[in-house]
Amino acid sequence: MLGDSLAVTPTIAQSFPSALQTRIDRAALPWRVTNAGVTGDTTADGVRRVEGVLSSDVGVLVLELGANDGLEGVDVTTVERNLSAIVEAAQRHNVRTLLCGMETLPTYGLDYAAAFHAVFARVSQRYTLPLVPFLLAGVALDPAFNGPDLVHPNAAGAQRIADNVWPYLAPLLQS
Repeated sequence: MLGDSLAVTPTIAQSFPSALQTRIDRAALPWRVTNAGVTGDTTADGVRRVEGVLSSDVGVLVLELGANDGLEGVDVTTVERNLSAIVEAAQRHNVRTLLCGMETLPTYGLDYAAAFHAVFARVSQRYTLPLVPFLLAGVALDPAFNGPDLVHPNAAGAQRIADNVWPYLAPLLQS
């Protein structure tokens, strides 16, 4: 799991990667989730960290980055280039990738928000990757699923994120 604060909140033990590990264990699949989420990371940070995450025993990379890029208004071509570089690094290591789509608020305008949304679909199509359409579907902006900051998931939100990811991750783990 190469991600940002969404992968490590509300705690490592209650995070959505931890919830995914529980599902993997229940399904008796021989996989271990390594949570390489770092608070504040952007796609550029992911490019710098990806080689360290990809070891000889990594078979699947869940790529959960981009939220902070959107919050910072990073140019969408830069976001796309960075996501592509991470995917290409995974491919060089023969690691399958699951891309998690992200949305951004229209803080930088509706055109930016729409262009940001389109990046994830383009990267998914270009590299023939499964895509979680929106990682935070059913979680974003809902106080019942977020901590006090209304940005980061609480334990219930982390479970819902795992619900969003699992249908796309499970087939990768069974092939």
